[in-house]
Amino acid sequence: MREALFIKRNKDRWEKIQGQASQDADETAADFTRLLDDLAYAKSFYPGSQVTQFLNSQASRIYLSIYRNRKEEHNRLVSFWKYDVPLTVRKHHGVMAFALVLFVLFFAVGFFSARNDPGFVRDVLGDNYVDMTEENIANGNPLGVYSQGTPILSFVGFMLNNIAVSFFYFAKGLSLGILTMTSLGKEAIRLGAFEHMFFTKGYGLESAMGVLLHGLLELTAIILACGAGIVLGKSVLFPGTISRLDSLKQGAKDGVKIVVGMMPLFIVAAFLEAFVTRFYRMPFILNLSLLLVSFVFVIWYFIIYPVRLEKKLAVRLEEEEV
Repeated sequence: MREALFIKRNKDRWEKIQGQASQDADETAADFTRLLDDLAYAKSFYPGSQVTQFLNSQASRIYLSIYRNRKEEHNRLVSFWKYDVPLTVRKHHGVMAFALVLFVLFFAVGFFSARNDPGFVRDVLGDNYVDMTEENIANGNPLGVYSQGTPILSFVGFMLNNIAVSFFYFAKGLSLGILTMTSLGKEAIRLGAFEHMFFTKGYGLESAMGVLLHGLLELTAIILACGAGIVLGKSVLFPGTISRLDSLKQGAKDGVKIVVGMMPLFIVAAFLEAFVTRFYRMPFILNLSLLLVSFVFVIWYFIIYPVRLEKKLAVRLEEEEV
């Protein structure tokens, strides 16, 4: 059977399963069984097709719902961060890698532009901020900006600002991802220019270590939120074998999961920025230890764990097919 005919015959049933998860156990089991049959057929005749990926994601979703319902004590909110977020990030690992590469490239643009043009930093960061930072550097307290304000008020302000910015960047994905990528590039350029300002004064390492105390988690969340915006734009540009509207709905659903999944990172990052970064001149070993904890968490939760979880589910699905 040709792929187009296979999709045409089953599209309505797939969309019904995707849009309305049945509450009836027998109906859910029947849907799951038929999806496994469709998935086995698609794997045999269209192994590299997007319809195969779509069926695999739908079968995985239903399997997860069945698996979670077996554990009555399982907290629904916990399962969101244990299963939904990592699997969604894994589904779009390619887009997230693209967002990271984009950020690194524009960071380099900001850093080297500031190196070649002395006025670039002021153009990007503004005269008031640069003058304040230069005054702090002259006083021997380069990151003194993080010591200003009341920690509790700063924490709330940082948290709300970062959450609002992440949703704003995600919503910009409706511009086919162009405005999201532009915003990500601007963030990276500003950070590059910011860091160059300290490197020229001999405070490069101290600045990087201090800023990354909170910045490692914050920047990770921002990059992934922008990646979610790119996913939204990509769903419109490249709908694959499903309709553009259905693709947009799926892209929006995946993007929202990713952005909402970043909320704990923004909260922790805001806490670190308000309460910890102000003590950036802590012992080097303590500073490095905090950075390593954040780094290991990011690598494990957003790269290693999603890959392992996907493989684990794939094995279970293969067993169910048999």
